[in-house]
Amino acid sequence: MRIFIFLLCFIYSSFIFSQDDFLAKQYFNDGDYEKAALFFERLIKKNPRRTDFAEGLVNCYQQLERYDDAEQFLMKKLELGNAYPTLYIELGYNYALQEKPDKATEYYQKALAKIEENPNFGYGVGYRFQRYTLLDYAIKSYSRAMELNPRLDYNFQLARIYGEQGAIEKMYSSYLKLIQNGKASKINVLRNIDDFITPEATNANNIKLKKVLLQNAQQNPDVLWNELLSWLFVQQKQYNSAFSQEKAIYKRAEESTLLRMEDLGRLAMQDQEIGVAAKIYNYIIDNSNDPLTSLNAQLSLIDIKLLNTSSKTYNQVEQDFEKLLERYGYQSQTYRLQIAYANFLTFKKENPAAAISLLKNTLELPLNRFGEAYVKMALGDILVFDQKFNQALIYFSQIQKRLKNDVIGQNARFKVAQTSFYKGDFDWALTQLKVLRSSTSQLIANDAMQLSLLISDNSLEDSTQTALKKYARADLLAYQNKKKEAITVLDDILENHKGEKIEDEALLRQGKLLEEFKDYETARFNYQKIVEFFGNDILADDAYFALAEIYATILNDTEKAKEHYEKIIYNYQDSYYFPQARKKYRKLRGDIVN
Repeated sequence: MRIFIFLLCFIYSSFIFSQDDFLAKQYFNDGDYEKAALFFERLIKKNPRRTDFAEGLVNCYQQLERYDDAEQFLMKKLELGNAYPTLYIELGYNYALQEKPDKATEYYQKALAKIEENPNFGYGVGYRFQRYTLLDYAIKSYSRAMELNPRLDYNFQLARIYGEQGAIEKMYSSYLKLIQNGKASKINVLRNIDDFITPEATNANNIKLKKVLLQNAQQNPDVLWNELLSWLFVQQKQYNSAFSQEKAIYKRAEESTLLRMEDLGRLAMQDQEIGVAAKIYNYIIDNSNDPLTSLNAQLSLIDIKLLNTSSKTYNQVEQDFEKLLERYGYQSQTYRLQIAYANFLTFKKENPAAAISLLKNTLELPLNRFGEAYVKMALGDILVFDQKFNQALIYFSQIQKRLKNDVIGQNARFKVAQTSFYKGDFDWALTQLKVLRSSTSQLIANDAMQLSLLISDNSLEDSTQTALKKYARADLLAYQNKKKEAITVLDDILENHKGEKIEDEALLRQGKLLEEFKDYETARFNYQKIVEFFGNDILADDAYFALAEIYATILNDTEKAKEHYEKIIYNYQDSYYFPQARKKYRKLRGDIVN
């Protein structure tokens, strides 16, 4: 019975204690500092060692301008002995609030003096100074602690403070020490540094980083500095300079790998730095001992050649593919070669029959399930091009069933929906798209949502689905590289189906095709019509983003570009384009952004 009564009392007292804790914090958050102080005083009597209660009470006194009460409380804490040094900072800050700077400085110095006795106090003291934005004192705390005990490393904290103060070179040096000493990963440090640089090589912060990296490289010739310089040059789109650094890295690396070089070539291609990309891929071919690495580089060089669309180029490329097939043969490891050749035969030479035969032979090889999926996906795409929709659906469905939890399986399901759309089976397309709207891939989910809305909106309005069938026809023609014919079909929709739901879809699709023919003025007219007449519909954000991109990259009208990015930022926060629009807007405005 005694035990039961004891437990009951213990549970009741714990409940009362936790209730007091909750009420103290609640009153403080609500700004009722009088009541909060009463509860904190009660809590401290029960548990005098709890620093959070002590800080809460001091904060209440200071909010109420009861500075004498705060001083008396803190003095009593210090008189007890073995007090943690942050109490000196609290007392100094209490004097600062009363505009007594000399007294404040006296106690701040006492806190710093404690670090001389025990360097391990450096973190707690520095952090408390940071909390009160006493950054110079925080720097002294962290720096002195590291001087006294070299095993301590507060460079991350120092880097953050230097960044806040605008001491950019010191910030860079602190971050780089973290990487050099193995205290932080290169990825995490670069993520923080990235906040301070821009794509402009002439930006002051970029120049400072380059200077710090070169100084480190001179003092300590480590491959790390080449890697970081390469990273900086990539951010600045200076791929030739990055290539020079990557060559130095490759020559000095203990394990010769060209993976970094392959990544650089891919980035250069994406940014249309074709000449540099070609040099990189030729370097890979000349230096690689791995046949697959060399093959991938040669396929990338073929992609570069195909940027020239003349028939003479196509004949040369066909010969290149034949030579590669002769050299590498039909192997399960080289299925990407067969896929690339099949795509060339289909989409450039318009010879899908030869491509289909090539890929069916490739499927006879002992491929793993992912290799088989990639080949079947390519084969399905070519069958769609050849308008053999039912055969294409079989291959896409096989991938979807076998790899349903993988992105490639979700992509196959989208292709089932897209193929059904081309075929005119809109109901089955909708069934697939409903599943994909919750896809783990944001891009697939977004595409699925747009196609789903296109079908559902235009099926309700027109039971015959005449305009929708025309749109599907135009979309298929664009897929088949018959883009002029696609534009003509979209013209038909815009002329004969004015005022129907499909009009904004047709305007947007046609605008994208017109951009491919560099007819930016007509494309701009299309997008402008969407924002003017369909501003409340689902495609308005697409049109605003397309307009912003044209103004930013083609017409060089920064103000107009900012105006259209801004529309997305303020009116379409749930848009797929929102993160890109915000980032691009801030860069145009001159902000330092990540």
